[in-house]
Amino acid sequence: MARVIPDGWETMDASGPLQRELETLSVLAAGLPDGYTVYHSVHWTNVAHVHAIYGEIDFVVVNRAGQLLLIEQKSGYLQETADGLVKHYGTRSRVVSVQMGRTADGLRDKLMRGLNGQTVFIEHLLYCPDYTVRNPVTAGLLPERIVDAGRRAQLCHIIQSILPVGEVEAVADRIHRFLCDTIQLETDVSALIGQARTLVTRVSDGLSHWARQLDMEPFRLRVTGTAGSGKTQLALAEYRDAIARGKRPLYLCYNRPLADHFARIAPAGGLACTFHMLCDLLLRHHGSVPDFTAPEAFARLVADAGQLPVPDGFLFDTVIVDEGQDFAPDWRDMALRHAAPGARLTWLEDPMQNLYGHPPADLSGWVRLRARSNFRSPRPVVRLLQALLPPDVEIEATAPISGSEVEFLVYKDDALLDCVKDGLRQCYSDGFRSEDVVLLSYRGRENSRLLCYDRLGQNRLRSFTGSYDELGQPVYSEGDVLTESVFRFKGQSAPAIVFAEIDFETLSDKELRRLFVGATRATMKLVLVISERAAELLYRRL
Repeated sequence: MARVIPDGWETMDASGPLQRELETLSVLAAGLPDGYTVYHSVHWTNVAHVHAIYGEIDFVVVNRAGQLLLIEQKSGYLQETADGLVKHYGTRSRVVSVQMGRTADGLRDKLMRGLNGQTVFIEHLLYCPDYTVRNPVTAGLLPERIVDAGRRAQLCHIIQSILPVGEVEAVADRIHRFLCDTIQLETDVSALIGQARTLVTRVSDGLSHWARQLDMEPFRLRVTGTAGSGKTQLALAEYRDAIARGKRPLYLCYNRPLADHFARIAPAGGLACTFHMLCDLLLRHHGSVPDFTAPEAFARLVADAGQLPVPDGFLFDTVIVDEGQDFAPDWRDMALRHAAPGARLTWLEDPMQNLYGHPPADLSGWVRLRARSNFRSPRPVVRLLQALLPPDVEIEATAPISGSEVEFLVYKDDALLDCVKDGLRQCYSDGFRSEDVVLLSYRGRENSRLLCYDRLGQNRLRSFTGSYDELGQPVYSEGDVLTESVFRFKGQSAPAIVFAEIDFETLSDKELRRLFVGATRATMKLVLVISERAAELLYRRL
């Protein structure tokens, strides 16, 4: 049986394109004998070397001698043209042979540089399990380098004929080290709430590793990081580390759904809640019960809590503030007064996700770490945002999954609902399940035309009812597709996002921030359902 890197792929629960590749990975693992190593690129990345392997190359098979066979998998329908085989991706098309040649040349160059100019043996193979190539000679590749639907059962045999297992050579270890580099595993806290599976982010040299290498006394770290840079993963790592050292951590954020999810996956021994939940706990500890039916109930809650002393039971050895850009100025001191003497303090923020207009927190004397790499959002999403953001806002596309191009569905007048249905159908046609898709509204709950529906065509919609059960957990209506406002879904993510009701008269900073937050929730596919006037303003900036 072949060795597969990274480990743990058998437990991954996936849909869409990733599911098809995991099926192939199972075939390779079982069908290739000892002596072969299979690298699966979709859930593996090498950030330190600027993605030596990522989405463009689906599998790399390495034999004992350190020779490589690159396998490009093209599922679904292909078109045979005068230029060769063509794969269509929504609104764009790519010639398969050109795509494969470019990525193979790029990998060869990087490997040779990493091996000080030593020659590297690299072969390639196209695997199209759903399509039978009618004219292999005109496909743009050697016929023997194509495994189509007619030869699918022979895949492992063909691999061994192209790349015999060989004998061990010294260069093999260096090639494996180059391909492996360092893989850090951290639970993705932004995983969709309510999903039973645990999503894992594999990030080399990310925030959860480097930020915790800093040594300062007292520990005061301010991380200003873009969406998908790993801020909340760092928060979870800090939280876990505190408990492992026998300390008590406090995790605070603004969004209730994020706090609920963090509390579910964090180990016992600390407190994870929103700022308002902390105020509520403090009042109840002092014998007061807040009245949430009163006008300005949350403002009163904060004011009342601010007048109370902090007892020893509410002091923590590690204090982590997530979504710091959403904290009002007076909340900063109220949050940080819960730090015990000598506590580690970490403040996490992203100015581009400031949807409530609060000024930046005054954290004079704190060490600041800036994180510009987005490891979560598909590269086409980041490229779209790069064209829209002001020059002083930097964001780097470093996700291991290249992803599909952003889809634009432009609606006029009363065609919104039809466009939303089309967006959902596009996600399903790409292989995503209903539980992988989130319908996100650009509007708040009070002003949304979508969030009042419990069904759109065949799609039953699941939404927050506004109430909580006896355990304090949010109650959702019955349905298959989660619907949320962009405000409530901030801090979370999903494989496929249909971001709808995007409409504005001017593309000012406020509108751009909201667009940024919604777009960066997608981890694989993004569909924008946008009005004609908003689309026109957007196109002018692209």
